[in-house]
Amino acid sequence: MSGISNILTWTFVSECPIPNDVNDLLVEGEEAIAAYKTFRDSAIFTNKRLIVRDAQGITGKKVEIYSLPYSSINMWSTENAGKFLDFNAEVELWTRAGHVKINLNKGVDIRKFDKLIANAVLK
Repeated sequence: MSGISNILTWTFVSECPIPNDVNDLLVEGEEAIAAYKTFRDSAIFTNKRLIVRDAQGITGKKVEIYSLPYSSINMWSTENAGKFLDFNAEVELWTRAGHVKINLNKGVDIRKFDKLIANAVLK
């Protein structure tokens, strides 16, 4: 995959409680660890993968679910401006499926997020 059009982009607004209905998506031995609010739905980190739920359409009744196993992540990078005037940060994931870009709003701690990815990928 090459080119800008092949980059999947998500924006995480803030950390949030883990949604109760995520349990319907988990396999045996999988546990939800952390969740982040997106503009219309949520992203959930489990001990096995990242699940992003994306409500679509005017009513939001149609939901697309992305599942990114940590084993498919080859490399990642984080970028931020530091503590002062840091209104957003970026995380990029290079995976076997392609390139994923995650924008983190001010409500997300970039270092905690980076550690979450490191613990998931490196274990």
